[in-house]
Amino acid sequence: MSASYARVLRIPHARRTFATALVGRLSYGIVPLSVMLAVTRASGSYAVAGTVMALFGATVVFLAPARASLIDRYGPRRALVPMLVAYTVLLGLLTAAVWRPGAPAYVLGALTALAGACVPPLGPTMRTVWSRLAPDRDLLQRAYSLDAVAEELLFVSGPLLVGVLVGVAAPAAGIVVGAALMVTGAVGFVSSPVVRGMAPAGRSGADGRGGRGRPVLRRIGRPVTAAVAVGIALGVLDLLVMVFAERHHHGGASVAWVLAALSAGSAVGGLLNGAVHWRMSAPVRLALLTAGLGLALLGAGLAPGLGTLTLAMTVAGFFVSPALTTAYLLADEAVADAARTRAGAWVNTAVNAGSTAGTAAAGVLAGRLPVAGCFAVTGAAVVLTALAVAKGARRGRTAEAKAALAAV
Repeated sequence: MSASYARVLRIPHARRTFATALVGRLSYGIVPLSVMLAVTRASGSYAVAGTVMALFGATVVFLAPARASLIDRYGPRRALVPMLVAYTVLLGLLTAAVWRPGAPAYVLGALTALAGACVPPLGPTMRTVWSRLAPDRDLLQRAYSLDAVAEELLFVSGPLLVGVLVGVAAPAAGIVVGAALMVTGAVGFVSSPVVRGMAPAGRSGADGRGGRGRPVLRRIGRPVTAAVAVGIALGVLDLLVMVFAERHHHGGASVAWVLAALSAGSAVGGLLNGAVHWRMSAPVRLALLTAGLGLALLGAGLAPGLGTLTLAMTVAGFFVSPALTTAYLLADEAVADAARTRAGAWVNTAVNAGSTAGTAAAGVLAGRLPVAGCFAVTGAAVVLTALAVAKGARRGRTAEAKAALAAV
């Protein structure tokens, strides 16, 4: 395993480019929580904080494909730098607004929403860079797996760093740190030789098509569908684990340990997935991994206590990173070079949108069903999605076979 990942990092310019992208992406784990804490303190209202974070999440998630389209069309350097400048300025204005109480709620909402609209998409852009650095599919799978595991760790460590920061400074200081990390990482990223050498696609890549005459989203329907299911599962679990702990009379600290087990399982699964030379096709693998996640959730509903739930979450996590890595690989393969950043951004958007929907659905389910029933409903929905993905994979193979026969 170590040799395969070492080979990824030995690719010329890979270590520098990846490291700078990770520095910038650490901002993703720091800024949202810092903004929520700072807005709550400045406004004195959880309702205002919730609305502001909803606006931030909406612009981050739903405008991600548009930002990725700019990367494809103009190239990383020409598109990322203006986004970085706008994002940094807006976070600076937001920091000034929340430093002392009394800022109008509409000002906080507008600044946060605009900042979310300008977030530099370092994740999707880095995956596009990986597809250029590692043209061999096995090597690209390892690169994507490494990327996914690293991102998982960033989203775990980011809130922990915020916890340390708020112990010694005002929550707004976390926004400043997040902005500084983004500036440092993004500047280092765009100055990398491999990023400087990426030519823009121009207008040919900006018409919403992924090559071969079909729109991007239609070409990547299966990986996007699977990503939505994974996102729903993650969004549901965040709330259901808390409900489970409360109903079994455990403290809040236990929730963190169970969710940490989910992340640990995802990291291990991601590393193993990247190290295996798969004979199974990626579409079939995606369907099976999604189904495995759904079955693990069904099993979690049978957990009698926190220990068994932690084990079930570890097993569920084992499927998360491999499923998302496979979804990114399929999206990358399905489109032309001029649409790769957009394809990856759509998968990322699907995960985030699914997570938001899952959290909302969990709130409704938890008020009407026992926790076991909530896990069962979620697991069944994910399994049914996996069956739909598998059916789409079979149709795709049939269409390819017919095309091959017609060409003979």
